[in-house]
Amino acid sequence: MRNILFARLMFFKRPFLYIFSIVVLVSCKNTQVPQNFISVPNSIFDYFEYKVGTKPMVSVHRGGGELKGFPENCIASFSYISSKMPCLIECDIEMTSDSVMVMMHDKTLDRTSTGNGLVVENSFEKIKNLKLKDNFGNITDFKIPTLEDVLIWGKGKVIFTLDVKKTTPFKKVVEAIKKLKAENYALIITYNANEAKEVYDLDHNLLISVSIMQVADYERLHNLGIPDKNMVAFIGTREPKKELIDFLHQKGIKCILGVLGNLDKKAAVRGNELYLDYINQGVDILATDRPEAVFEIFNKL
Repeated sequence: MRNILFARLMFFKRPFLYIFSIVVLVSCKNTQVPQNFISVPNSIFDYFEYKVGTKPMVSVHRGGGELKGFPENCIASFSYISSKMPCLIECDIEMTSDSVMVMMHDKTLDRTSTGNGLVVENSFEKIKNLKLKDNFGNITDFKIPTLEDVLIWGKGKVIFTLDVKKTTPFKKVVEAIKKLKAENYALIITYNANEAKEVYDLDHNLLISVSIMQVADYERLHNLGIPDKNMVAFIGTREPKKELIDFLHQKGIKCILGVLGNLDKKAAVRGNELYLDYINQGVDILATDRPEAVFEIFNKL
């Protein structure tokens, strides 16, 4: 009799237990953060300090654009590629005539949007409804994002390396980063020691991508008072020099190699394993137009 009562009780409980299990599973699924996203590090300096055994990283040149339907410097493209791999997003900042910072590589609107003319000669009101083109000339439904849009979207998803074009003052970019508390997920790209010094003086809490092609370039930066911890070194777009990489690693500085362009083309012809040669020489980050191919190779390490 006791067994019969227990069986009946469990029969009525089963639907409740089943529904409860489904609710828990759906709830967990909805709150789960995609594994490829990069959480905002506690310290950008610690995150980029060179340490033996750290995994190589992919930096997506212009945030993508080499796939049909996904324009460069576009949040939809950033979202697509960051859902597939943890990555840095390299993107470009131009400024409109009314001082709105927008994501655009070229000085002009013609190649990548349905607009025309110089960005700096157009107001944001004029360009905000333009449509972006992908790199194959196809018009999409995506709009030109502002820097603020991008920094808000990217928090907890990617780390940005911001290429500040000549029309855009570093001061305004730094102000935007500080306003949105993006110091720990946004680097600023500089092309010479004086630019790096300007950014460092604006905010000592920023990580700076500095150009170092030879030891003398490092010494110039060091003599200007820029600490090693504030640097990640862009070492060019040609075959890397292991001696330079070893020197920078001794300083705790990670190295970015720009495989975009010729080295990407070489890998496409000779085989993607060529990327492994650069990693074996000590390169920490590959800046590429072929992020999926590079990431596939990283997964074989």
